Amino acid sequence: MAEKEFEPKIIGFFCNWCTYAGADLAGVSRLQYPPNIRVIRVMCSGTVSPHHVLRAFQKGADGVLIGGCHIGDCHYLRGNFMTIKRMRFLQDLLKFTGCEAGRLHLEWISAAEGPKFAETVRNFTEKIKKLGPSRLKLAARAA
Repeated sequence: MAEKEFEPKIIGFFCNWCTYAGADLAGVSRLQYPPNIRVIRVMCSGTVSPHHVLRAFQKGADGVLIGGCHIGDCHYLRGNFMTIKRMRFLQDLLKFTGCEAGRLHLEWISAAEGPKFAETVRNFTEKIKKLGPSRLKLAARAA
């Protein structure tokens, strides 16, 4: 019997005003992208705490995608600058825990960029498939 192909579980934290609206546009435009992503709508990418990201990995996510407004277009003025700071911290923290840095991705996607949203999800899903299951997920299952 052939083994079932690994299907990653990806958590997406998306800004309400831009990336979430871009995802909505992709949906109403019937653009195809993998169903592996579970979306969590946040008011701003700057509100995504490192705790939320680490908890997602701890609970079995194979990848986390954070989406926000383009630099200079944040509805809360400086939210995406906070996101950049947190991403640097999180990349270092994930490396420290032994988790590949490529499992966390940040993308700026506006409400008018439905095709970019679909392409980003497709590319990130393929990247996570190549990486395989998260070490944190495997360690949690073994415990």
